[in-house]
Amino acid sequence: MGRVYNFSAGPAVLPESVLREAAEEMLDYKGSGMSVMEMSHRSKVYDGIIKEAEADLRKLMNIPDNYKVLFLQGGASLLFATVPMNLMKNKKAGYILTGQWAKKAYQEAKIYGEAVELASSADETFSYIPDCSDLPITDDMDYVYICENNTIYGTKFWTLPDTKGKILVADQSSCFLSEPVDVTKYGMIYAGVQKNVGPAGVQVVIIREDLISDDVLPGTPTMMKLKTHADNDSLYNTPPCYGIYICGKVFKWILDMGGLEAMKAHNEKKAKILYDYLDSSKLFKGTVRKEDRSLMNVPFVTGNEELDAKFVKEATEAGFVNLKGHRTVGGMRASIYNAMPIEGVEKLVEFMKKFEETNA
Repeated sequence: MGRVYNFSAGPAVLPESVLREAAEEMLDYKGSGMSVMEMSHRSKVYDGIIKEAEADLRKLMNIPDNYKVLFLQGGASLLFATVPMNLMKNKKAGYILTGQWAKKAYQEAKIYGEAVELASSADETFSYIPDCSDLPITDDMDYVYICENNTIYGTKFWTLPDTKGKILVADQSSCFLSEPVDVTKYGMIYAGVQKNVGPAGVQVVIIREDLISDDVLPGTPTMMKLKTHADNDSLYNTPPCYGIYICGKVFKWILDMGGLEAMKAHNEKKAKILYDYLDSSKLFKGTVRKEDRSLMNVPFVTGNEELDAKFVKEATEAGFVNLKGHRTVGGMRASIYNAMPIEGVEKLVEFMKKFEETNA
C-alpha cells in the first residue's frame, strides 16, 4: 500500500518532500556523520538548526523584534497551566469557551486564580463562535484567553474578541501557519506543532517581551517559567531537537510555497471543495454555523450512527484514513491541514458522492 490520504487531527499529515529530505539526512546530516536525532543540542551544527528555524518562523509570521520565540516541550496541555502561572498577576483572567481545549485551559486556570467565563458556545455543542464584541471584561483581569481554532468542533475565530485593552492569549495549535497573522494583536500565541507543523512533542510560544518576568505565581517550576527559556534561547535543557529540526524544514516548505498568503489561498480552495459538497449533499451535513467554519477541521455527520460507522470503515478501506470524529462528538471529521494536497480533498469528495449514491 502506498501513502494514504491522512485526515488525522494530530499528529497529522506532513509534506512528503519534508519527510523525504529527513529520510535522506537520517544517517548523516550535512556531512556531520550523524543523525540530528543523536546530535548534542549544544553543538555548533544544532545551534545552526534551531537558530535558522527561528529566523524562518520570524520571516513567515513577520514577528516583531519585541516578541520572543520559544521552542518548548510538553504540548499545549502543559501551557494551560504555564499561562496563568506566568501571566495571572492579579489572579484573575477571562476565558472564552468555544470547545473542549478552551474548557480544559479554563479549568486549569481555576487552580491558580479566578478564571471567568466571558462567553461560551456550549449551549449548542460548540457549533459556533459567540459574539465577542462586548464582553464583561473587568479592569482587574490579567488577560483574555481563546482557543482560536477548535479542532474537535471545527470552528474558528474569524474576528478576534474585543479585549478592551487586555492582552490576548491564543492557543493556535490547529490553525498555526495556515494564514497570515498580525502578531501585534496578541500578547502571547502558542501552538502544539503536531497538527500543522511537525511531529508531536514541540510547542512554539510567541510572547511579547514585556510579559516575560520573574514575577510568576509562587511554586511555579523552573521549567514552566517562560523567562527560563527566553533567557536561554530555548536551550535551558535538552529541547525536542529532532522535532524542532522537522519544524524548521516545514517552515522552509511554507516559504517555498509562497508564505502564509499562499497557504491561506491553498487552504481556502481545499475547504471550499468540501464545504460546497456538504452544503449540497442530501446525506452528509456539516455541523458548524457557516460564518464560523474552520479551514482546518471539517466535522460532518449523516445523522445515523450506523451509517457514520459504515462510511468511516469503507473510507478507511479506500485509503482515506482517520476520518472518525472525536470520541466526544462522534460523526466524522476531515482535518485538512497545510500539507493535505488539494487532490486529497477532491478524491475524498468523489468517494463521498459515490457513498451517497449507494446509501441514499
